[in-house]
Amino acid sequence: MSSASRTRNSRSSSTWRNWAGNVAARPVREARPASVQELADTVRSAAGEGLRVKTVGTGHSFTSIAATDGVLIRPDLLTGIRRIDRRELTVTVESGTPLKRLNAALAREGLSLTNMGDIMEQTVAGATSTGTHGTGRDSASIAAQIRELELVTADGRVLTCSEKENPEVFAAARIGLGALGVVSAITFAVEPIFLLTAREEPMTFDRVTSEFEALHAENEHFEFYWFPHTGNCNTKRNNRSAGPAAPPGRISGWIEDEFLSNGLFQVVNSIGRAVPPVVPAIAKVSSRALSARTYTDIPYKVFTSPRRVRFVEMEYAIPREAAVGALRELKAMVDRSPLRVSFPVEVRTAPADDITLSTASGRDSAYIAVHMYKGTPYRSYFTAAERIMTAHGGRPHWGKLHTRDAAYFADVYPRFGEFTALRDRLDPERVFGNDYLRRVLGD
Repeated sequence: MSSASRTRNSRSSSTWRNWAGNVAARPVREARPASVQELADTVRSAAGEGLRVKTVGTGHSFTSIAATDGVLIRPDLLTGIRRIDRRELTVTVESGTPLKRLNAALAREGLSLTNMGDIMEQTVAGATSTGTHGTGRDSASIAAQIRELELVTADGRVLTCSEKENPEVFAAARIGLGALGVVSAITFAVEPIFLLTAREEPMTFDRVTSEFEALHAENEHFEFYWFPHTGNCNTKRNNRSAGPAAPPGRISGWIEDEFLSNGLFQVVNSIGRAVPPVVPAIAKVSSRALSARTYTDIPYKVFTSPRRVRFVEMEYAIPREAAVGALRELKAMVDRSPLRVSFPVEVRTAPADDITLSTASGRDSAYIAVHMYKGTPYRSYFTAAERIMTAHGGRPHWGKLHTRDAAYFADVYPRFGEFTALRDRLDPERVFGNDYLRRVLGD
């Protein structure tokens, strides 16, 4: 029996939806390959039938980047660690492995990624392909920690890509948008596990913005949340620590991370959606609900937080020096508008990197993310915020809502033509294309 016939294929009679519920797709069929060879056979077979191919992870993108009307690949059988190289300090992992499983497995081995985003539900390939990032003065996105990747191209070839092997593909495919092929395995740089001390503290909007550069320079990882309709922020500073570990207490941690940040937050957002005029009053209460706290733990337990309240999101990367001005413009816009915004605005940073379509490619960046509770009208708010961000040469997160197109990206990404030329070479028939990629990359 050939590996193609062993691949778990099924005719699709159901609709796939993303995590936020704002994107849906009805593929012709679904496939669950269990090896790179089965994955290559699936791609080759679909291309031979004239069907387009997309891989979906956990659906945490808010755009339709993974939607397809052809073959939908689910990578849930492509999971686990292939090898750990302790001399080179790398780990090679199958592309469908959820970040939470990778983080836990590395911790058991006494290892860790250097930096990560604030949620860990995504698959490693989904997170890196869309440019998922955390915050860092010196350490960049998850994709910037890739040392090698394995890519299945439109003709079923399996390419190994690194700085030494297929370097032009490596430069682009670390954040490849699913446009260059299907990532089947990723090799990350890791380091011996370390401790982080997190210091969470309320701070006024005026103080955070006036001291933003100092807070960024003095901390390895700095981020903050501004609560619209208030002058209040919550800040978080994460720095390496010699220990000892001092994690949050079980009860106090549950109150902060589950009750206040998820349970109560769900309730107040539901009230705000039903009765918008009460949102400013609720925001004033919510912005004071979280108290100052300090704790020390291993990285993934500090960097990541549970996110159970569903929302939609738009995030832009702008030059870091423009962050304070853009944020003040955003606050002034909200203050003078009839908008009612119940979700905080998140601000993070990243150093410049060398990935072709990374939102931090070639420039030190600040990220400003706006959210709205699921089911709440968001277009007016996002449109106004987007107008501010694009005036500063903003680059939208590839997996979050935006209205930009290929002409815009050709202007804000100096190496945009390099990426599209590579796509023309690797996927001339657009096996991995869809409507989203047609808009953002052209056709």
